[in-house]
Amino acid sequence: MIRLQAGDWRAVLNPALGGSVAELEWLGRPVLRPTPRDAVDPLQTACFPLVPYANRIADGRFVFGGRARDVGVTPGFEPHALHGLGWRRPWEVERADPAEAVLTFRHPGGGEWPWAFSSGQRFQLSGRGLRITLSMTNQDSETQPAGLGLHPYLNRLPEDRLTVAAPRVWRADDTLIPRERVPAPAVFDWSDGPAIADAPFVDNAYEDWNGLARLAHADWSVTLASPGTRRVHVYAPRRAGFVCIEPVSHRPNALNASADEASGLVILEPGQTLSLSMTIDAGA
Repeated sequence: MIRLQAGDWRAVLNPALGGSVAELEWLGRPVLRPTPRDAVDPLQTACFPLVPYANRIADGRFVFGGRARDVGVTPGFEPHALHGLGWRRPWEVERADPAEAVLTFRHPGGGEWPWAFSSGQRFQLSGRGLRITLSMTNQDSETQPAGLGLHPYLNRLPEDRLTVAAPRVWRADDTLIPRERVPAPAVFDWSDGPAIADAPFVDNAYEDWNGLARLAHADWSVTLASPGTRRVHVYAPRRAGFVCIEPVSHRPNALNASADEASGLVILEPGQTLSLSMTIDAGA
């Protein structure tokens, strides 16, 4: 475990469990859902990285560079592949200081992703909160598709309200693969800060996001910001103790999007790097 401290903030990182955040507190209050002490599943953590793609790839298959690719199925999420490799692999500690840490992960290519890449996470804790910068660099001799995301579980109380200004959303099928892009109210509109308890089950990708989200507790609030990120995935199970606001570079199943659709997927040339950042702050 790596422990960071700055002002009223405290964070704990778990490099071995998917390069995850185990805890994030402000004034002793849990900002992110705390990870159980005996956790062995990244899905139990407070936040984990999504690399080299975010969310689902339908049936774990796609075509790139004129070749059919099969990255397999993620156990427990059949029939699809989910969230890439980084969240299910240990990360190495490159540097750990009292308020900053850098973790790295390398994939040699093959298996669940055909191409070689490296990834880094930089965690910076200050009196203003936690900033995470996630990056991916193409270490292959070929071009490769790339996508990034961060998956924070914000600690949620029964009376909380959530504001996410994004006018469009992808409506998905029963296996959570997007099928059509519709106005946000067709699924659920978070732009006016509704009570989360009033929402149906939501597990959808929103577009044209302004890069800001606010979770309002009774007497304090949490702000999540990801400047320049136009897409956000909202995962809000009913009666859960968390809500996930996931900044992502592309929509689910972007690798199977039509050629004329702006899915957000990036093509990295050898040596090129893609990055995405997220800041979490809190206040009264």
